[in-house]
Amino acid sequence: MDVERIVEELYGLRPSEFTAARDAYVAEARKAKDPKTAKSIAALRKPALAAWAANLLSRQRPEETGQFLTLGETLREAHRTLDAEQLRAASRQQHQLVTALARTAAALAREAGQPVSDTVLHEIEQSLHGVLAHPDVAELWAKRRLVKVPEAGVGFATVTPQAATSRPAPAKKPAPKEKRGREDEQRSRDLERARAEAAETDAEVDRRERELGEVQRAQRIAATKAEDAAEQVRRLEHELQEARKAKLKAAATAAKTGTAVTTAESALREARRTAEQAGRRVRRLEQQAGP
Repeated sequence: MDVERIVEELYGLRPSEFTAARDAYVAEARKAKDPKTAKSIAALRKPALAAWAANLLSRQRPEETGQFLTLGETLREAHRTLDAEQLRAASRQQHQLVTALARTAAALAREAGQPVSDTVLHEIEQSLHGVLAHPDVAELWAKRRLVKVPEAGVGFATVTPQAATSRPAPAKKPAPKEKRGREDEQRSRDLERARAEAAETDAEVDRRERELGEVQRAQRIAATKAEDAAEQVRRLEHELQEARKAKLKAAATAAKTGTAVTTAESALREARRTAEQAGRRVRRLEQQAGP
């Protein structure tokens, strides 16, 4: 049995289909007297819905996946070297891409017949932030093997000037010129770190502004739907009121018609009695008159 092919197939299935398919392959491997393969397949864990959607994105959008993985390498390198300019540019691109790719993943999931809630969409974004920040997560995602969502808050730690200012005490007191050079170098590093922190802050502001815009749009849509619903209620209440009036009118007409029918039936019975009496009189007179 080709384990890699089976793994690729299983992680391409929707989470609801994963367990049954995995267990079927385990049973097949045991039937084939292949305990090693059976054990390998049985160890596979069902992916969380958000992880599966992120894997689906990696599977169906290879070009965007490659660009995103490259961005992650750039960000990690910028954080290692505290390259402020590179960090600023990559951080802005990071939040834009995470939002866009998470929505693409959600759309692909829906096309595959798997609905995605707002909570799952947030978890997809969380997974993509983990891809950018951690090489091991990036490797799993590139192989379409993510099974769980990284913990909330997993990402790049904020870099502050104070975080890296502590240094071991020098073995000997440096010369004044050397000391000034080191102080200048330290100030330069502090400035770069401060710029990096500012870039992170700017990117966070951009992300919050986008989130606010999305919430405001959702609020406007909800308000419009509420107004439409209220208008429909008013229209239906008016129609109900008119229907009740029509019902009362019909009931009055039916009552009036019923009275007329009763009167007509009574008159008919009286006419029949009169006709019968007249007929009997005619027959009696005919008998008296003789042949």
